[in-house]
Amino acid sequence: MADVNRGNRPLSPFMLGQYYRFQLNSVTSILTRITGNAMIVAALLIAWWFMAAASGPDYFETVNWIVTSFIGDLIMFFSLLGLWYHTLAGMRHLLWDNGYFLEVEQADTLGWIVVIGSVALTLLTAIIV
Repeated sequence: MADVNRGNRPLSPFMLGQYYRFQLNSVTSILTRITGNAMIVAALLIAWWFMAAASGPDYFETVNWIVTSFIGDLIMFFSLLGLWYHTLAGMRHLLWDNGYFLEVEQADTLGWIVVIGSVALTLLTAIIV
C-alpha cells in the first residue's frame, strides 16, 4: 500500500539546517578529500614547469610566466594550505589510530587545531619563504 504520510516527512536532512547540522569531524573529512585532490593541480603545474625547463629557454619562459603569475601564485598558496592541512590531519589520524583523543569534545578540539594550525602554518611559511 502507498505511504499515506508521504507529505508529512521532510524531503532532505539538509533543508535549511533545520534537521541536520554539519559536525566538525565531517567537515574536516570532506576538506581532507578536497585538499588532496586540489594538490594534484599543483603537482601537475610543478611537473609542467620542470618539463619546460628541460625543453629549452623559449618554452620555459612561457611556462615560467604562467607559474609565477597571480593565478600560479594563488594555486601554489592554496596547495601549501592543503599540504599543511593534510600533514596535520594525518597526525590527527595517527593519534586516533593509537586510541588518543577519541572523545567527542577532544576530537572537536583536535579538529579546530588542525584547521587553525594549517592556516597559521601556511601564513607563516608564506611569510618566511
